[in-house]
Amino acid sequence: MSLTRRQVTSAAVAAVPLLGRSPENNRRTLYIAGDSTAAQKYADAAPETGWGMALPFFLRKEVAVSNQAVNGRSSKSFVDEGRLDAILAAIRPHDLLLVQFAHNDEKSDDPTRYTEPWSTYQDYLRLYIEGARAHSARPVLATPVERRRFDADGNAVPTHGDYPAAMRALAAQERVALLDIEALSLALWQALGVEATKTYFNWTDTEQDNTHFNPPGAIAVARLVAQELLRTRVLARHDVVRLHKDIPTSWITWPPAS
Repeated sequence: MSLTRRQVTSAAVAAVPLLGRSPENNRRTLYIAGDSTAAQKYADAAPETGWGMALPFFLRKEVAVSNQAVNGRSSKSFVDEGRLDAILAAIRPHDLLLVQFAHNDEKSDDPTRYTEPWSTYQDYLRLYIEGARAHSARPVLATPVERRRFDADGNAVPTHGDYPAAMRALAAQERVALLDIEALSLALWQALGVEATKTYFNWTDTEQDNTHFNPPGAIAVARLVAQELLRTRVLARHDVVRLHKDIPTSWITWPPAS
């Protein structure tokens, strides 16, 4: 399937707030395009926390974070709603566009979000890659963070099917930096085990959520992202801070719901 970047109305673009652009010439902005696992959460959702909320704690102020991830979006619906176009209208040379999708691309019963791993998923991801490059910005792909799922023997089980492999293959083909958050998070959940992982996900008295994070989980995943940004040389050593330090969960805040 061959896709072109969708044209959207000015109203759709205006509906997407873009934060983090800085007038200082020495600052770059890292834009996050993704789903609810990364997205900003508000007071009515606390303690649920997207890893994008914690990423700034690991980056120096010269790298600003503009978290444009939105609950429930796939690589397809994010484009169809004009959200990629809104980012590309704001992005500048040397900025970064970090893309993490798959959780909602997997929903085969929803044609507004579903993509097929080895065809339409890759086609849509190319729109992000090509769009960033057209603006002299750098695209970065991140495989989807893993859910909390264990088998009867206590082994952490992958849940994303062929999507991570399809993204890895596309990254190699397009020579795009790849942050393998799926593999790293799966290894982390395995190391923590069945019970300890509950303290990283949004488990409350009323909810047992094995997809979304609480503050410790968001901080742990953001640390993986920062480590991968350094490993892949997307960021330099002086851009990254606190990789091996504890981040107080009190640093996480939830703005009032609008």
